[in-house]
Amino acid sequence: MPTTQPAFELAACKDGTYVLPELPYDYNALEPLYDEATLRLHHDKHHAAYVAGLNANLTKLAAARKDGKYEDVKALSRNVAFHGSGHVLHTLFWHSMKPGGAKPDGEFAKACVESFGSVEAMQAQFAAATKDVEASGWGVLAYEPLAGKLLVLQAERHQDLTVWGVTPLLVCDVWEHAYYLKYQNRRAEWVDAFMKLANWDFAAQRLAAVRK
Repeated sequence: MPTTQPAFELAACKDGTYVLPELPYDYNALEPLYDEATLRLHHDKHHAAYVAGLNANLTKLAAARKDGKYEDVKALSRNVAFHGSGHVLHTLFWHSMKPGGAKPDGEFAKACVESFGSVEAMQAQFAAATKDVEASGWGVLAYEPLAGKLLVLQAERHQDLTVWGVTPLLVCDVWEHAYYLKYQNRRAEWVDAFMKLANWDFAAQRLAAVRK
Protein backbone atom coordinates (compact mmCIF):
# COMPACT_ATOMS: atom_id res chain seq x y z
CA MET A 1 0.00 0.00 0.00
CA PRO A 2 1.56 3.37 -0.94
CA THR A 3 2.48 5.74 1.86
CA THR A 4 0.48 8.90 2.43
CA GLN A 5 3.17 10.62 4.48
CA PRO A 6 4.29 14.06 3.26
CA ALA A 7 7.68 14.12 1.57
CA PHE A 8 9.21 16.27 4.31
CA GLU A 9 8.33 13.64 6.93
CA LEU A 10 9.70 10.80 4.82
CA ALA A 11 12.97 12.70 4.50
CA ALA A 12 13.38 12.69 8.30
CA CYS A 13 13.33 8.90 8.69
CA LYS A 14 14.71 6.14 6.47
CA ASP A 15 14.31 2.41 7.01
CA GLY A 16 13.30 2.93 10.62
CA THR A 17 16.29 5.16 11.44
CA TYR A 18 15.94 8.89 11.94
CA VAL A 19 18.02 11.00 9.57
CA LEU A 20 18.85 14.67 9.14
CA PRO A 21 16.70 15.95 6.27
CA GLU A 22 18.08 18.32 3.67
CA LEU A 23 16.91 21.91 3.77
CA PRO A 24 14.13 22.82 1.31
CA TYR A 25 16.19 25.81 0.13
CA ASP A 26 19.83 26.92 -0.14
CA TYR A 27 21.70 27.98 3.00
CA ASN A 28 21.71 31.62 1.89
CA ALA A 29 18.10 31.68 0.63
CA LEU A 30 16.67 33.39 3.73
CA GLU A 31 19.23 36.22 3.85
CA PRO A 32 19.28 38.86 5.20
CA LEU A 33 16.52 38.00 7.70
CA TYR A 34 18.07 34.63 8.58
CA ASP A 35 21.79 34.51 7.95
CA GLU A 36 23.64 31.66 6.27
CA ALA A 37 26.12 31.16 9.14
CA THR A 38 23.34 30.63 11.68
CA LEU A 39 21.38 28.38 9.33
CA ARG A 40 24.40 26.14 8.72
CA LEU A 41 25.17 25.88 12.43
CA HIS A 42 21.52 25.36 13.36
CA HIS A 43 20.83 22.66 10.77
CA ASP A 44 24.18 20.89 10.42
CA LYS A 45 25.14 20.87 14.10
CA HIS A 46 22.17 21.41 16.42
CA HIS A 47 19.53 19.52 14.46
CA ALA A 48 22.02 16.77 13.63
CA ALA A 49 22.73 16.38 17.34
CA TYR A 50 19.05 15.75 18.08
CA VAL A 51 18.93 13.09 15.36
CA ALA A 52 22.03 11.38 16.73
CA GLY A 53 20.71 11.57 20.29
CA LEU A 54 17.34 10.12 19.32
CA ASN A 55 18.86 7.17 17.49
CA ALA A 56 21.42 6.53 20.25
CA ASN A 57 18.82 6.43 23.01
CA LEU A 58 16.47 4.21 21.01
CA THR A 59 19.40 1.82 20.53
CA LYS A 60 20.02 1.81 24.28
CA LEU A 61 16.35 1.09 24.93
CA ALA A 62 16.46 -1.82 22.47
CA ALA A 63 19.49 -3.20 24.32
CA ALA A 64 17.69 -2.81 27.65
CA ARG A 65 14.71 -4.77 26.32
CA LYS A 66 16.97 -7.49 24.95
CA ASP A 67 18.84 -7.84 28.25
CA GLY A 68 15.77 -7.36 30.43
CA LYS A 69 17.50 -4.51 32.26
CA TYR A 70 15.25 -1.48 32.76
CA GLU A 71 17.14 0.44 35.45
CA ASP A 72 17.78 3.36 33.09
CA VAL A 73 14.42 3.39 31.34
CA LYS A 74 13.33 6.65 33.00
CA ALA A 75 16.37 8.58 31.81
CA LEU A 76 16.32 6.96 28.38
CA SER A 77 12.63 7.70 27.92
CA ARG A 78 13.24 11.33 28.89
CA ASN A 79 16.09 11.53 26.38
CA VAL A 80 13.93 10.07 23.61
CA ALA A 81 11.25 12.68 24.33
CA PHE A 82 13.82 15.50 24.29
CA HIS A 83 15.75 14.48 21.19
CA GLY A 84 12.68 13.18 19.37
CA SER A 85 10.74 16.38 19.96
CA GLY A 86 13.78 18.37 18.85
CA HIS A 87 14.00 16.38 15.62
CA VAL A 88 10.30 16.69 14.80
CA LEU A 89 10.10 20.40 15.59
CA HIS A 90 13.26 21.27 13.68
CA THR A 91 12.05 19.29 10.66
CA LEU A 92 8.87 21.38 10.77
CA PHE A 93 10.84 24.57 11.38
CA TRP A 94 12.80 24.44 8.12
CA HIS A 95 9.54 24.21 6.20
CA SER A 96 7.92 26.89 8.32
CA MET A 97 10.01 29.46 6.43
CA LYS A 98 10.43 30.27 2.76
CA PRO A 99 12.21 33.04 0.87
CA GLY A 100 9.86 36.00 0.79
CA GLY A 101 7.36 34.32 3.11
CA ALA A 102 3.76 33.57 2.11
CA LYS A 103 0.42 35.18 2.93
CA PRO A 104 -2.43 33.17 4.50
CA ASP A 105 -5.27 32.71 2.03
CA GLY A 106 -8.06 30.35 0.98
CA GLU A 107 -9.35 27.78 3.44
CA PHE A 108 -6.43 28.35 5.77
CA ALA A 109 -7.26 32.04 6.08
CA LYS A 110 -10.90 31.09 6.70
CA ALA A 111 -9.81 28.73 9.50
CA CYS A 112 -7.77 31.55 11.04
CA VAL A 113 -10.80 33.85 10.99
CA GLU A 114 -12.98 31.15 12.59
CA SER A 115 -10.46 30.44 15.35
CA PHE A 116 -8.97 33.89 16.03
CA GLY A 117 -11.34 36.43 14.52
CA SER A 118 -8.96 37.46 11.76
CA VAL A 119 -5.72 36.46 10.06
CA GLU A 120 -4.03 39.48 11.60
CA ALA A 121 -5.14 38.46 15.10
CA MET A 122 -3.68 34.97 14.56
CA GLN A 123 -0.36 36.40 13.42
CA ALA A 124 -0.26 38.89 16.29
CA GLN A 125 -1.02 36.20 18.88
CA PHE A 126 1.55 33.83 17.35
CA ALA A 127 4.26 36.50 17.42
CA ALA A 128 3.42 37.62 20.96
CA ALA A 129 3.30 34.07 22.34
CA THR A 130 6.59 33.18 20.66
CA LYS A 131 8.34 36.26 22.02
CA ASP A 132 7.17 35.45 25.56
CA VAL A 133 8.13 31.77 25.74
CA GLU A 134 9.92 31.33 29.06
CA ALA A 135 13.58 30.31 28.77
CA SER A 136 14.16 28.30 25.56
CA GLY A 137 11.36 26.90 23.45
CA TRP A 138 9.02 27.32 20.52
CA GLY A 139 5.97 29.13 19.29
CA VAL A 140 3.53 26.68 17.70
CA LEU A 141 0.45 27.11 15.54
CA ALA A 142 -1.48 23.86 15.85
CA TYR A 143 -4.73 22.18 14.86
CA GLU A 144 -6.78 20.76 17.73
CA PRO A 145 -9.06 17.99 16.38
CA LEU A 146 -11.65 17.77 19.19
CA ALA A 147 -12.94 21.28 18.58
CA GLY A 148 -11.67 21.41 15.00
CA LYS A 149 -9.94 24.72 15.67
CA LEU A 150 -6.51 26.31 15.50
CA LEU A 151 -4.53 27.09 18.66
CA VAL A 152 -1.35 29.06 19.35
CA LEU A 153 0.80 27.23 21.90
CA GLN A 154 4.14 27.71 23.62
CA ALA A 155 6.54 24.80 24.06
CA GLU A 156 9.33 24.95 26.61
CA ARG A 157 12.20 22.45 26.43
CA HIS A 158 10.66 20.92 23.29
CA GLN A 159 8.32 18.50 24.99
CA ASP A 160 6.54 20.62 27.61
CA LEU A 161 3.24 22.54 27.62
CA THR A 162 1.59 20.75 24.75
CA VAL A 163 -2.02 19.70 24.21
CA TRP A 164 -2.16 16.02 23.35
CA GLY A 165 -3.51 15.23 19.93
CA VAL A 166 -2.76 18.55 18.28
CA THR A 167 -1.02 18.66 14.91
CA PRO A 168 1.61 21.40 14.64
CA LEU A 169 1.17 23.39 11.44
CA LEU A 170 3.96 25.96 11.71
CA VAL A 171 6.63 26.50 14.36
CA CYS A 172 9.22 29.13 15.29
CA ASP A 173 12.41 28.21 17.17
CA VAL A 174 13.36 30.64 19.94
CA TRP A 175 16.18 28.67 21.50
CA GLU A 176 19.12 31.07 21.48
CA HIS A 177 21.12 28.93 19.06
CA ALA A 178 18.42 29.62 16.47
CA TYR A 179 19.15 33.33 16.25
CA TYR A 180 22.04 34.41 18.51
CA LEU A 181 24.75 34.96 15.89
CA LYS A 182 22.72 37.67 14.17
CA TYR A 183 20.23 38.87 16.77
CA GLN A 184 22.16 38.22 20.02
CA ASN A 185 19.62 38.56 22.86
CA ARG A 186 17.05 40.41 20.74
CA ARG A 187 14.50 37.61 20.51
CA ALA A 188 11.63 39.90 19.59
CA GLU A 189 13.60 41.18 16.60
CA TRP A 190 14.21 37.59 15.46
CA VAL A 191 10.52 36.71 15.79
CA ASP A 192 9.58 39.78 13.74
CA ALA A 193 12.02 38.60 11.07
CA PHE A 194 10.59 35.08 11.18
CA MET A 195 7.10 36.45 10.60
CA LYS A 196 8.33 37.91 7.32
CA LEU A 197 9.60 34.45 6.32
CA ALA A 198 6.67 32.43 7.65
CA ASN A 199 5.53 29.82 5.14
CA TRP A 200 1.77 29.92 5.57
CA ASP A 201 1.41 27.81 2.42
CA PHE A 202 3.06 24.95 4.33
CA ALA A 203 0.71 25.50 7.29
CA ALA A 204 -2.25 25.47 4.92
CA GLN A 205 -1.12 22.19 3.32
CA ARG A 206 -0.77 20.53 6.73
CA LEU A 207 -4.18 21.79 7.84
CA ALA A 208 -5.83 20.49 4.67
CA ALA A 209 -4.15 17.09 5.14
CA VAL A 210 -5.18 16.67 8.79
CA ARG A 211 -8.77 17.70 8.06
CA LYS A 212 -9.31 15.01 5.45
